[in-house]
Amino acid sequence: MTIDYRWLYDTVRERFESDEAMEAFLPRALASEELKQKGDDRYLSAMSQRVFQAGMQHSVVDAKWPAFEEAFRGFVPEEMVLIGPEQIEGHMKNDRIIRDRAKLQAIPKNARFILDIRREQGISFGEFIADWPGADIIGLWRLLAKRGARLGGRSAAGFLRLAGKDTFLLTSDVVARLMAAGVIDHEPTSQRDMQIVQDAFNALQQDSGRPLCQLSAMLSLSINPMF
Repeated sequence: MTIDYRWLYDTVRERFESDEAMEAFLPRALASEELKQKGDDRYLSAMSQRVFQAGMQHSVVDAKWPAFEEAFRGFVPEEMVLIGPEQIEGHMKNDRIIRDRAKLQAIPKNARFILDIRREQGISFGEFIADWPGADIIGLWRLLAKRGARLGGRSAAGFLRLAGKDTFLLTSDVVARLMAAGVIDHEPTSQRDMQIVQDAFNALQQDSGRPLCQLSAMLSLSINPMF
């Protein structure tokens, strides 16, 4: 089963007063060149922010993030990879940040992941992310979950969204719309399920020319108008 883009557009458009209002509401992804120009410290920061957001109110983490940037000196991977147990214990005494030992320990692990990708690919991590095709964004999710620290589940897509890479999100509303349309009949968990979802997004993108992030938002809005 597929979702008809014209139906999706018309359904979502009804939620807004004008075309301009709808377009202003929909999210934007960064262009490939913008992703490549971002320093790898920004990717490690976004990774770490997403790790801390998991299981917490995002607004709480976001409010504390300037303190994290200061405590971790801008998240330069070459420096963060050197963080050891003593430094972690020091950060556990810093009441300006969220003191979660397991999540703090993910920072040097993800710094190593970024440096390993740079060494293996011979390009920056930003270039690696930018060059990954959106038609296989679930493949990038799998790589992040396998090789990154605490980037499984929805965290891979959440990190990519924070970093500006075009990706869809499998929120409860998006899954509900996919199920209502007959694309899937249960929460997607297996690689086969995820490929079916990817194929549905690819078809919508081909029909609409819109980025995955906007299609994801439109699917969500078709279930939950949020107004």
